[in-house]
Amino acid sequence: MVMCRKTPSRSGDSKRRIVNCLAMLLTMVVTVKNVPAVFAELQQLDHVVAIVNDGIIMSSELEAQVSALSRQMIRSQSQIPSRDVIVPQVLNKLIQDTLQLEIGQRAGVQISDVELNEAMTDTAKRQNLTLDEFLTYAREDGLTQAQLRLQFKKEMIISRVQQAMVNRRIEITEQEINNFLNSEEGKLMSSAEVNIGHILLRLSPDANVNTEKEVISKAEALRLQLAEGADFKQLALINSAGPNALKGGQLGWRKAAQLPALFTQALNTLSPGQFSEVLRSDAGVHLLMLYDRRGGDEQLIEQSEVRHILIKPNEIRSNDEARQLAASLRSRIIQGELFEDLARQYSEDTGSALKGGQLGWSVPGQFVVEFENTANGLEVGIVSEPVMTEHGWHIIEVTGRRKQDFSDEILRNQAANYLRQRKYAEELQVWLEEIRNEAFIEIKS
Repeated sequence: MVMCRKTPSRSGDSKRRIVNCLAMLLTMVVTVKNVPAVFAELQQLDHVVAIVNDGIIMSSELEAQVSALSRQMIRSQSQIPSRDVIVPQVLNKLIQDTLQLEIGQRAGVQISDVELNEAMTDTAKRQNLTLDEFLTYAREDGLTQAQLRLQFKKEMIISRVQQAMVNRRIEITEQEINNFLNSEEGKLMSSAEVNIGHILLRLSPDANVNTEKEVISKAEALRLQLAEGADFKQLALINSAGPNALKGGQLGWRKAAQLPALFTQALNTLSPGQFSEVLRSDAGVHLLMLYDRRGGDEQLIEQSEVRHILIKPNEIRSNDEARQLAASLRSRIIQGELFEDLARQYSEDTGSALKGGQLGWSVPGQFVVEFENTANGLEVGIVSEPVMTEHGWHIIEVTGRRKQDFSDEILRNQAANYLRQRKYAEELQVWLEEIRNEAFIEIKS
């Protein structure tokens, strides 16, 4: 008989002692007389492989993950490592997941059925599958729908825990953003992209004058054909000695900062649809076609100056009564009462009510979809019909519109996001190591 005797100790040690006792019970080989041998064998098949704080990892869980990983590798035609390599890696991942799920449980992280369904549907779409097809593949991998949903839920909880715990450890300063934007990497990120075609006529740097004149004359003749309407891709296919000749000289989208300075200078003078002068370099003679350009220049964003009155349903006021009140306020405004006065008196958006309902100048994505779509469709000075969002019923008025240059702000936000992602990857590994070092972990042989 296994005795699990409790002795006075700290609560954490006491819990671990209980977990250890349970682990012993779960991993016992049944040897009692008259117990069928098959049952004894089943007891041996599933056993505890690790204790993680107050939780345990069973061998069946480990084997299921090893099998799933092996199937994925087979599908992707990757070489499967030996069992001695793959099992410790999978066990390490299970330990990390257990620790993070424990943090999520303590923090009360919840995943709703709606969120879970959306995540599964989005994953299926990214793989060009319907949800039913995705579920079919999961069943072929030995996963029931319930198991698949549980797996998704765990992954979503872990993701939220990581986001919450790691992001608060990261700070991006204005100086860091400035330093990044002034670096070569930052200049490359902020550089415009160009979609270009290229014709190369080979000419050695030490070619004699006559040969050089001959090649340049040929390039000028090709440029004249382009001016008369010839197809650049056809000319490149026939004449170019460049590596992309068979693709009609198409180089595709390239960062301008990654191109030779000779090309960049020439492209800066062109508009989409135009071709360059004849260019000479050590590699030969070039003609460039600028098909399109994106990024790197002024980014004007249309803003709306918006105000609203919000009426919320509650225990006393039904949803229909809230809509009727919003409609009656709209009628009063149309009849001459001041929007700002009614907003201060009735609006249940406390942040804007004191300002007469003013929400200020908006940017795309600032408001929920229903609100933003209504505001975008309004003429200045027109009060909307009641609009329902997750917050309640709104009447909305656009009081002004303007186009604002957000180039610098957008660029700085992009730089901050880039730096945050880079720091996140580093900080995540540090945090995972910290929570592992602080945990009680016992790996069973």
